[in-house]
Amino acid sequence: MIIQEEAMQIIRTALHEARPDEAVKRALKELPDVSGRIILVAFGKAAWSMSEAAESVLQDRISEGICITKYGHVQKEIPQVPCYEAGHPVPDENSFSATRKAEQLVSGLKPEDLVLLLVSGGGSALFEDPLISPEELQDITKQLLACGADITEINIIRKRLSDVKGGKFAEKCRPARVFSIVLSDIIGDPLDSIASGPAYPDSHTCEEALAIAKKYALNLSKKAWSLLEVETPKKLDYVETRITGSVKQLCRSAEKKCRELGYEPVFLTASLNCEAKEAGSFLGSIARDHQNIERSTAWILGGETIVHLHGSGKGGRNQELVLSAAEGIRDCRDTCIFSIGSDGTDGPTDAAGGIADEHTCAMLKEQGILIPQVLAENDSYHALKKAGGLVITGPTGTNVNDLTVLLIRRHAS
Repeated sequence: MIIQEEAMQIIRTALHEARPDEAVKRALKELPDVSGRIILVAFGKAAWSMSEAAESVLQDRISEGICITKYGHVQKEIPQVPCYEAGHPVPDENSFSATRKAEQLVSGLKPEDLVLLLVSGGGSALFEDPLISPEELQDITKQLLACGADITEINIIRKRLSDVKGGKFAEKCRPARVFSIVLSDIIGDPLDSIASGPAYPDSHTCEEALAIAKKYALNLSKKAWSLLEVETPKKLDYVETRITGSVKQLCRSAEKKCRELGYEPVFLTASLNCEAKEAGSFLGSIARDHQNIERSTAWILGGETIVHLHGSGKGGRNQELVLSAAEGIRDCRDTCIFSIGSDGTDGPTDAAGGIADEHTCAMLKEQGILIPQVLAENDSYHALKKAGGLVITGPTGTNVNDLTVLLIRRHAS
């Protein structure tokens, strides 16, 4: 079990160094001079951590503020910054009401004022003022999630159905300036897609939005169809933006810890974007092909896989990846794999992800559990729980995609 203990050390280190508080403090060193009021608006899964960091630096310089985050993510009150919890991944009435409070907060500002915008992943659901009925917006979001649309496609649609996405919130802040600090949760850090780009010019067009709606045969009202034809802002020259963290940093932290533990790290990609089961199978193949190596090796990947739901079980993309890999490494030695969501949540579960070694497959088989059947039912959570393979961290305060590491330990003779 030593290799699993090392895996947990890598997880703890990577998550600790991915915390947004220090990154926010560094970004605030570039905050422009402000002669007027500073209004803080934070939303996303990491909004509370980012708000607390900003408040610790600026303190009473913050005139007013608001923090909107996921249920269970507010740890304590923040002076000058009321905190609200709302729905994710599907927006709910708390999302809408809190967003309207933020819109009221930035109305009537002056040119000498500044809006400090703190943005993190999950903001697309948490920060929302729909231009259609909430019921239809929720239904469209569910349609997009169920049909396997990727996050970029989902955001292209949601921008046009919202009064705050796609640069529209920044327009509401005028004539004040906007200083936006962004924690990236999307591969490649596309600023117009993170939280649906509320303060960044939209690079996508109406034609793309209409094509996506037709591609997935979305069931939309006449009003929704008409909104897809309304173009979004393409220039916001009064907004400054700083990216504070990303999955690349998460991978670098893991790489450094692996090296400290005696592994030779091999960084494969920070852009993993495929079916979770296929990624697991791929890593199983790597493990089998490198069983004769003489040195300890760590294979590091970042990104975000997808799962197409066919069964009625419980699990998440990281758990499916690990369980798929578990079957592939069953004949290996001193081999371990883990995959986690950096926000501490993997799908609709309380687990951040999963961990498995060469014994996991046999352990499940002894209990009458066959991995192919489990994957067909999308029931990775219960299988990993029985194998002691769930990684549970609780909310981490950050959200920069997923981290997957394959460890092959070799001991010096």
